[in-house]
Formats: sequence, C-alpha cells, structure tokens
Amino acid sequence: MAIGFIGLGNLGQAIAKRLTDVGEEIKIYNRTRSKVEDLGYKIANSPKELVEQCDTVFMCLFESSAVENILQMEDGLLNADLVGKTIIDLTTNHYEQVLSFHQKIDEAGGEYLESPIFGSVAPALQGLVTITTSGKKETYESCKPLLEKIGKEIFYLKEPGQASKMKLINNLCLGSFMATLAECTALGEACDIDKSKLLEILGVGGGQSLVLKAKTQKLIEEDFSAHFSNNAIYKDLHTLQDLAYSKNQPLYTAAVPKELFGKMKKDGKGEEDFCSIYQLFKD
Repeated sequence: MAIGFIGLGNLGQAIAKRLTDVGEEIKIYNRTRSKVEDLGYKIANSPKELVEQCDTVFMCLFESSAVENILQMEDGLLNADLVGKTIIDLTTNHYEQVLSFHQKIDEAGGEYLESPIFGSVAPALQGLVTITTSGKKETYESCKPLLEKIGKEIFYLKEPGQASKMKLINNLCLGSFMATLAECTALGEACDIDKSKLLEILGVGGGQSLVLKAKTQKLIEEDFSAHFSNNAIYKDLHTLQDLAYSKNQPLYTAAVPKELFGKMKKDGKGEEDFCSIYQLFKD
C-alpha cells in the first residue's frame, strides 16, 4: 500500500524523494496543489481522502498550527476513520501543542508518532537525518523499519513531548553555531583572509562541526537558497525560549542568535537559508 505524505516544502520534498528512491509508493496532499503538481506523485484532494487510501501518513509541516489545521479542517484527518492508521509527524512542533495531537489521534482510534527531523535537504535526500521519536512503544517498533529508510540515527524517547523538546534543544546548538561561524567568516574576510581557506581551516579547527560541513560551500558561493530557513530557526528558537520559561530556566546563548535570525526575517530574508545570516556580519 502507498504511503501518504502531507507537506511538500523543502524538507518534505527531500524526504518524499528519499522514500521513492528506496522503493516506496507515495501519495500526497499539499495545501497549495499547484506547487506539487509537477512532482509526479498521485495527489489526494484532502487529508481525509489521503488517510483513507494509506495506512501510514507522514506529516512534514512548518509549525503546530499547520498540523492543527490538517487535523481539524473540513475533510481533515480527524474526520476520517483512523482505526488501523498511523500518523508519523516529522514537524518541529510546540512542546505543549504536540500533546494534544497525541490525545486527539488516540481518541480517534489512530496511532501518532511524534518524530521531528534533525537535518536538512542534503542529508534527507541520502537518508542520513537524525530522528527523535515519542509515542507508544509498539507504534514505534512497528514504524522503525520505515523510519530507518529516511534516518541514520533514531532515538526513542517514550514520553509524549520529549522528542519535540529534544529537537528544540538541538536547534539551540544549530542556531548558535551558525551565527558564530557566520561572524567568524565575515571577520576573516575583513582581515583579508581568503574565504575558502578560512573555512577550510575552521573546518579542522575550532569550527569543526556538522553545521560548517553542511554550509561551507553555500557560504563560499553565497548561495542562500533554503535548505533550512531563517523563518524556521527563528520560530524554533522562540519556542525554545517558551520551553525555558516554563522551566524557570534562563537561556543565555539563545537570546542573541534568535534576535539575529529575527532581523533576517524583518529584512525580508526569512525564506533564505539560515546560513545567510552571514550577510548581517559581512555588511
């Protein structure tokens, strides 16, 4: 049976392509149909129609409000018979809102696996992303072979909400690293150090990281086409601050990167890749 897929943005398209590359048949639903008509997939007219045709449906959406809409809209997932159906949600959700998704799908007779993705387009195309997942153990075990087709590292955190919290914590590293690397790059150029050589040296020195490895060529070429957008990291760091506030836990290193990415959004560059923050320091 085909696998359903909802949400064909940059990351969603990469994961859907990975699934087809490993032999899975994909049927899709996307809010804006015109954006996906050329992708070659069979397109359902609604989430309800999609889940009626597929026992497993992935969602890969921008934020929790989009997930809520897919569940509650007319002909949404919750208007279908979800008995025997599994929803694997790859969205980076709000740590509180995601709890209601577990509850609503469970009450509707379906299975829900909260499974945010660590990684962007390039590793997703190769099945090399990391996934944290929360939900019922038996649901996780039944879905694990499918998750292994898109992820290299998979971590099970049973308690609902834990996977989403872990993703936000991870993105504190991601956003902070990217801001620091961008500033280092701009400072090196101001010192008349060749950018390619600078990034090569950082890559074997203090800047050595998955972030730099993924963004070196984009920084060299100043290619800011989005793999992971400024809008996305800004949203995640804002949600991370909500999480810290709920725990009465100060976050020192999250504050400045969050506002830098917020500046990119205000400047009309929210849809650019988050490595484009380099422009703030270069300018």
